[in-house]
Amino acid sequence: MLSWSGGKDSAWTLHVLRQRRDIEVVALLTTLTQGYDRISMQGIRRDVLHAQAQAAGLPVIEVWIPQQSDNTTYEASFAGALDEAQRRWPGIRDIAFGDLFLADIRSWRESLCARLGWNAHFPLFGSDTATLGRAMIAGGLRAHLCCVDTTQLDGDFSGRAYDAALLDELPAACDPCGERGEFHTVVSAGPMFDRPLALQRGDSVLRDGRFNYSDFLLADD
Repeated sequence: MLSWSGGKDSAWTLHVLRQRRDIEVVALLTTLTQGYDRISMQGIRRDVLHAQAQAAGLPVIEVWIPQQSDNTTYEASFAGALDEAQRRWPGIRDIAFGDLFLADIRSWRESLCARLGWNAHFPLFGSDTATLGRAMIAGGLRAHLCCVDTTQLDGDFSGRAYDAALLDELPAACDPCGERGEFHTVVSAGPMFDRPLALQRGDSVLRDGRFNYSDFLLADD
C-alpha cells in the first residue's frame, strides 16, 4: 500500500514504485478529517481524492479521524485501516510513505508500523529536495499549492502552480518540496495518472490564524 496525501510527494512515490518490477502497489491509504470531508492537513476534497485514485487505477482505504485528534486516536484509526487492507489482500505487510528527510517522522512511522506487524518503506527518503522538485516538474507532474503555513511562507503562494517559477521565488529558508510543512500540494496530472484531472481554484480561507488554504474543485462541479 501507499500512504497517499493527494500531494506531489506521495504521487511521485507512486511513480517511482511503479518503475520497479519487484513491487506492485495495490491500494492507496488516506487520512481524512470528519466534518470537513477532506484529506487531513492538505485540505483536499474527498471527491478530488477519489478522482486521483481513479486516474491512478487504485482503490482507496480511508482513515477517518476527528477534527481534534491526538496520536492515540490516529494510531487506532490507522491500525483499523491496515486490518481492512489485510482482509482485502491477505498477506500484505508493506506500506510506503513519501517522506523526504525528517528522521523523527520516519522513525515514528517505522515504530508504529512495526508494532502493527507492518514494514514501512521510504522510496524518496534522502533525496536532494531542490533536485527532486525540478525532476518532478520535468517528469510531467502538475500540482498546485493548496495550503501554506503563513509562519513559514507568504500566504500569497497558496493557490499557485508548483512550477519552476515558484521554485525560483521561494525564500532560501523554505524547502523546495515543503518538507518542513511550509506548504502542501494537490496533484492534478503526472506519469502516475492515466489522465489529467480538470481542477478549478475556489475560495481561500485562513484557519487557526496561520494556515492559508486554497480550495480546488473538480471542474465538473
